[in-house]
Amino acid sequence: MATDDFFRARLDHMIDMRHPLAVLATRMPWAQIEASLAPLFAHRSRAGHTVTDTDLFGTTAELVGAGVSNAGRPRLPIRLMVALLYLKHAYNESDESVVQRWAQDVYFQFFSGQVYFEPRLPCDDSQIGRFRQVLGEAGVEQLLKTTIEAAVDMGAIKRSEFERVIVDTTVQEKAVAHPSDSRLLEVARAKIAQLATRAGIKLKQSYAAEGQQLRRRAGGYAHARQFKRLRRVLRRQRIILGRLLRDVERKLGNETHVSLKTWIERAWRIQRQRPHDSNKLYALHAPEVECIGKGKARQPFEFGVKVSMAVTHKSGLVVGARSFPGNPYDGHTLAGQIEQTTTLLQDLGVKPTTAVVDLGYRGVDHLVPVNIIHRGRYRTMTDQQRRWLKRRQAIEPTIGHTKQDHGMRRCWLKGSDGDALHAVLCAAGFNIRWLLRAIARGGIAALLFAFMALRLLGQCMSSPSSINSWHRHQGAVA
Repeated sequence: MATDDFFRARLDHMIDMRHPLAVLATRMPWAQIEASLAPLFAHRSRAGHTVTDTDLFGTTAELVGAGVSNAGRPRLPIRLMVALLYLKHAYNESDESVVQRWAQDVYFQFFSGQVYFEPRLPCDDSQIGRFRQVLGEAGVEQLLKTTIEAAVDMGAIKRSEFERVIVDTTVQEKAVAHPSDSRLLEVARAKIAQLATRAGIKLKQSYAAEGQQLRRRAGGYAHARQFKRLRRVLRRQRIILGRLLRDVERKLGNETHVSLKTWIERAWRIQRQRPHDSNKLYALHAPEVECIGKGKARQPFEFGVKVSMAVTHKSGLVVGARSFPGNPYDGHTLAGQIEQTTTLLQDLGVKPTTAVVDLGYRGVDHLVPVNIIHRGRYRTMTDQQRRWLKRRQAIEPTIGHTKQDHGMRRCWLKGSDGDALHAVLCAAGFNIRWLLRAIARGGIAALLFAFMALRLLGQCMSSPSSINSWHRHQGAVA
């Protein structure tokens, strides 16, 4: 319990406690979040190692470093770090900008558990990334689960609404440049030359000037649609990249350079792949990137990972978000998505029984334990199922807002694990804003009810004949 400080201002005296973010700070189960995540940050037991010591009485072996060590810098509060993750994705901030905004915004500080205003950064922005890595996919799913349970506890959504969900897929793009063949070849050449120089390998020729010149020529030929000349430039780029790779491999010999050999393997993939090959490498630093076509006229192909989302049929609360590497068929992602949604809802005592989907989910009824509704079965549906189908498109604006307003449009986290974490955190950010809107609606409704009550009371005081209407209104409200 914080004591009063004469020289510092308490946050609850500085802010409007009716603000949605302040109300949400008092309604979130912070103690439950800390209890569930604390085991991930506990000090680990170490086996130790044996040290041989020689003294006057001979040689003795001693075990050192065993047990649990309390050494090191004390960790930051779990609530503070969780709140920063929530606020980052709720307001579409970066790791750097969210800590800067936290130092200026009193509502951000109150939401994260501060008692007094702190005009300093809460932590270094790199600590948010390390905290996110320790959480892992299971930890961030716990954060998403908490937002769902908070919505139920606040009365913003009924438990029965979770029995019917809408499921659809989208593409979470990776933070990579457009993977043209010319650019990939030049990036691979420059990267291998740089790493070879760092490893102390003296190259016969780095082709730096010619590589940059070829890259500019390829861009001009592609813009002018002179494809025969473009193919000639690409052929030359592949030749000089192959020469450079063979030179490095000869001079590297049997030396152990694991990192350099990894980059050489990726560069060979880029050098050997052709336009119509499958399993192509689209980014030298991100081999997990896939080319996914969703049938969009303005953007035929997107480069990233496929993500499945599930929202409640009526209220649009996100109850599942999961990445699926390998670009699977949409129908084959439904079983995994229903499994995640069931896991997130298990503490509420309810599970989804009906999934409203589009035609991309046909033919997977035997793979999922729910009833699938799509327009391919329109003739055999009941009238109630046809009404349910009309809300299938309600997930589209949810996906759009999650990508535009909560950061799912572009993933900057590393590897496939980063894709999985980012998708779930963006869904949690959407749910935080959903809760803020629900709180705001509840506050407006309360104000309107109070205004109508005062108005009727004024009529009763001015006109005794209106007393009966006042009592009738009170009975109707009750």
